[in-house]
Amino acid sequence: MKFTKMQGCGNDYVYVDGATEQIPAEKKPEIVQRLSDRHFGIGGDGVIFINPSAEADFEMEMYNADGTRAQMCGNGIRCVAKYVYDKGLTDKEEISIVSAGSVKYLSLTLEGRNPAVGARGSVKKVRVNMGSPVLHASEIPVLSDNETVVDELIYVDDEEYRMTCVSMGNPHAVIFMNGVADKNLEEIGPSFENHVRFPERINTEFVEILDRENVFMRVWERGTGETLACGTGCCATAVACVLNGLTENKITVKLLGGELQIEWNREENIVYMTGPAEIVFEGEIEL
Repeated sequence: MKFTKMQGCGNDYVYVDGATEQIPAEKKPEIVQRLSDRHFGIGGDGVIFINPSAEADFEMEMYNADGTRAQMCGNGIRCVAKYVYDKGLTDKEEISIVSAGSVKYLSLTLEGRNPAVGARGSVKKVRVNMGSPVLHASEIPVLSDNETVVDELIYVDDEEYRMTCVSMGNPHAVIFMNGVADKNLEEIGPSFENHVRFPERINTEFVEILDRENVFMRVWERGTGETLACGTGCCATAVACVLNGLTENKITVKLLGGELQIEWNREENIVYMTGPAEIVFEGEIEL
């Protein structure tokens, strides 16, 4: 099977062209676990199959490293956009990609493009319309007596935290705190992920406010663990920052793997994410 390893801010996945590589659905979870293994496989935060689609230009079929399906990945969808353009699967600079039934719209920024000499260029960064944030507790989902969960108390391992919950196609709990860089996510991350208040598990963002336009974030992703970046997590963080009056509507989220620019356009109620996408290497592997 041919594959391409790609990353966006260090959030790395194995990408497979689903139109040319036919893998039975029942075998994918096991194969995903094998490919994602950083010691015995290719290594990555999961696997993304890029498929034809009747409702968008392409479909993103995404799996976590543990073989479970995931709905959305902001860093992953930017890499899909680079993949399809750089490999000549599309000539569009504005494309649509569907993932788990949700269609996202992406604008490509190219470098090296020169129509005069026939140079198409390659994708340098991508701006994604991530849609509207979901704030109703039952739709995220998170168990709460309130309609929305903003600065709400939660007990995890007998410790008190304040969380703001947002769905950006997948569920997030944003925790504002100091000393994020020193937090032991390996210890606390699984306790958040599998907490009884999150029926479908949860992605948890630990966020430190730097100023009104910059924050630092670490993330524990359900089914994967700590990753160097999470695009939907950055979007959820920006929304949570605004809901709590901590930042402006447009911020830079600093991650272990890089930076993403996030804007919550309140008039449109749309979150926009802009960031890089890069190919790491390509190859073939026997299944």
